[in-house]
Amino acid sequence: MDIGTWWNELASVEKIYWAISILSSFFFVIQLALTFLGADAEVDIEMEISTDLEVDGDTGMGFQFFSLKNLLGFFTLFGWTGLGCLDMGLGLFPTLAISSASGLVAMSIMATIFYFMSRLTDSGTLNMKNALGKTGTVYLVIPAKRAAAGKINLEVQGRNIEVNAITDDESDIPTGSVISVLEIVNNSLFLVKRQ
Repeated sequence: MDIGTWWNELASVEKIYWAISILSSFFFVIQLALTFLGADAEVDIEMEISTDLEVDGDTGMGFQFFSLKNLLGFFTLFGWTGLGCLDMGLGLFPTLAISSASGLVAMSIMATIFYFMSRLTDSGTLNMKNALGKTGTVYLVIPAKRAAAGKINLEVQGRNIEVNAITDDESDIPTGSVISVLEIVNNSLFLVKRQ
């Protein structure tokens, strides 16, 4: 039996399910390949307002139930489940109900997976505010009463950093002492106290 004969012998409902299955599977595989190749990109919005205020925003993905990937997943599972139901001899309405439910489950699972994957991203930018309350060690002596800056080493966001530090303590804080960060004066100067 050739494909033309097989196709002509199918009922109209089966032809519709086969068309949906084949087309959606084809586009689903292409979309999946593009995703793995990195052709899927986030949208970053950066704008500079005339007041010299720079706004950097990331729209993120959030929970997107109706997206191209999810719709392709819906129609792929809808089609193949429908064909399976028709092959088992189920009627039109049970087949539509079961295949629609399967497609919705696929959409929900895919939306949830992509939502949690989007939450795994990290910009990699070091945020010095994360150093507040952290402890570190003195690298170069920190003179008392903000007379001059010394240097400290501490770990912020999993990175060891070295920054200038001042103190309000009454005496100098010697090299090797353990300190605690009280305030971020600016990104390259911390206010610390001896532990």
